[in-house]
Amino acid sequence: MQLLHLSYSVSSCTPALSSQQSASTQQQTAYQHRTTEWSQWRHVYSCFCLYFKSCFLKMRRRAGVGAIQKQKLEQEKYKDKGTVIQENQFEQMTKQMEVFRGNLEEFATKYKNEIKKNSQFRRQFQEMCSSIGVDPLASGKGFWSVLGIGDFYYELAVQIVEVCMATSYKNGGIIGLDELRDRLIKARGRNIQHQEITVDDLLCAAKKLKIFGNGFCVIPVGKGQYMVQSVPGELSMDQTAVLKLLSSSGSPCVSLSSLKVQLNWEETRAVNAISQMVIEGLCWVDSQNEGEFSYWFPAMFNECITS
Repeated sequence: MQLLHLSYSVSSCTPALSSQQSASTQQQTAYQHRTTEWSQWRHVYSCFCLYFKSCFLKMRRRAGVGAIQKQKLEQEKYKDKGTVIQENQFEQMTKQMEVFRGNLEEFATKYKNEIKKNSQFRRQFQEMCSSIGVDPLASGKGFWSVLGIGDFYYELAVQIVEVCMATSYKNGGIIGLDELRDRLIKARGRNIQHQEITVDDLLCAAKKLKIFGNGFCVIPVGKGQYMVQSVPGELSMDQTAVLKLLSSSGSPCVSLSSLKVQLNWEETRAVNAISQMVIEGLCWVDSQNEGEFSYWFPAMFNECITS
C-alpha cells in the first residue's frame, strides 16, 4: 500500500512540475520578445533623432547663409549710400572753398597796399592763404602776380641767397635767422616799408629755396630759433644737435668733453659729428687750449654778426 501511494504521489506531481516549467518558459519568451521589441524601438528612435538633427542643422545652415547674404547686401547698400553722401559733402565743401577763395581774392585786391606794408597783416593773410591751399609765391603767374604779393617773396628769397653767399666765407654757410634779418634790413635801405620784415616772412621765403635742392634749407635749433644753411648737403641729426646745443647755451665754441657730458654721447659719436663739420667748414679748430681742442662756430660769433 505504501508503494502504491508513493507511486501515486510521484505521478500526480509530475504534471504540476511540467506546467510550472511551461509557464516559466513562456515568461522568458515574452521577456525576450519585449526586450527585442524595445531594442528595435530604441534603434528606430535613435535613427529618427539623428535624421531630425541633421534636418534641423541643414535648416539652420540655410538660414545662416541667407542671413549672411542679406547682411552683405545691406552693407553694400550702406556703402553705396555713404559714398553718395561723401561725394555730396565733398562737392559742397569744394563750392564753399571756391566761394571763400573768391572772397579772399576780393579782399586781397581791396587791401593790396596794406598787405605789402603791414607785416602783421601780411602774416595773417599768409595764414589764411595756407589754410585753403593758396601759395602766393608758387602762384606768381596767376591772380597773385597782379597783386604783387608773390613778387615780395621772390625778392626776399633772392636777397636771402645774396646775404648767405656774401657771408658764407665767415660762417661756413650757416647763418642765424636774426642775423639774416638784420643784414636784410641794412641791405634794403632805410625806407619804413623795407623795415617791415618779420621772421615769418623770412621763413616763408627761405623755405621756397628748397627748389634749389639741399643747397638751402631752414634748420630749427631751438624754441622759435632757426638757422639757414646755404651749403650743399644735409646736416645729420648729430650735427643739428650740436647746433641746438650752441644755440641754447649761447656759447660759440664747444669741446668733445662738453658734447659727451651735455648730449650723453660716446667719444666716437662726438668725434664723428665734429670732424664732419670741420671738413665742411662749419667750425674752426682751436688747438691753443691745453688738454683738448676747442671748436668754434663762426655763425655764433657776435663780432661776425655785427661785422
